[in-house]
Amino acid sequence: MIAIRVNQQAADINVLQLDRIDQKPPFPEEDEMIIEVKAAGVNPSDVKGTLGAFPNAVWPRIPGRDFAGVVVDGPAELLGREIWGCGGDLGIKRDGTHASYLTLPVGAFSAKPDQLSFEEAGAVGVPFITAYQGFVRSGFPGKKDTVLVMGADGKVGQAAIQLASQYGAAVIGVVRNGASYTGHVNGELKLIDSTVTDVAEAVQEYTKGRGADIVFNTVGSPYFAQANKSMAFNGTQVFISTIDKSVSFNIFEFYRGQHSYVGIDSQSIDSVSAARIFDDLRDGFNMGTLRPFKIDDEHTFELKDALQAYKKVMSGVKERVVLKMEE
Repeated sequence: MIAIRVNQQAADINVLQLDRIDQKPPFPEEDEMIIEVKAAGVNPSDVKGTLGAFPNAVWPRIPGRDFAGVVVDGPAELLGREIWGCGGDLGIKRDGTHASYLTLPVGAFSAKPDQLSFEEAGAVGVPFITAYQGFVRSGFPGKKDTVLVMGADGKVGQAAIQLASQYGAAVIGVVRNGASYTGHVNGELKLIDSTVTDVAEAVQEYTKGRGADIVFNTVGSPYFAQANKSMAFNGTQVFISTIDKSVSFNIFEFYRGQHSYVGIDSQSIDSVSAARIFDDLRDGFNMGTLRPFKIDDEHTFELKDALQAYKKVMSGVKERVVLKMEE
């Protein structure tokens, strides 16, 4: 059994060193459980953390935030149970999931959906946690609402589209350069290519001049102005990321439109809080109204090949990259 450890952050992915260390099952403290990890997603933030993106990271550290596995030690009632999870603290403030074993508080237990494989469940993590929390903060949409998702072909964008359509909202997705939408959606999805179409004009046309009640902006600054023009009266814009840190906007239009801005930082959602979100998501995955990201062999790596997986993520692939633990 092994774990991947980063002893110090690197300047870039080409000089990053990942040490393979032998790992034995740790002994749980009171109110802890030990998970044998079966699969773990690799997020861009996992890799960026090893490259110095998070100044609060503690070294040395085992990276990784998402996982699925089996409880092998801890409270008797949890032994042998299949679990899935995620945590903004994992891989940053405490050892993460790119390892054979993971120690977590008992409160972080959430039963894995029966319909999902370990690889599928281990890759749900950050994208769905982020999208779900965005709707918690903005208010969950209903059948009379329109949700505009900017960056629809990204993984958080796909999760937001799945959730919004599951709740019955009308959904509009924004992509670039002729990209298609490859994720799941419950019902119709209107798609706008922002490289050839004015987003705000198209949204106003689709909504008969009303605008979008929630704009889920997964990209940030490049879409900021168009997102503002696309918002309905009393609408909300959700931000999870950005390219430029500063933007300008019309304060008069902002308060006259009674708009709201919501910022989501998934690092603030620890493993216990994330488990409650996973509890809420489980039925959707078991019923098929929510579906996992497609996992293929080309983007699945053994834990010993984690550096290859990290480089694949940093190359900008759209597919979900997963580490599969050796038996």
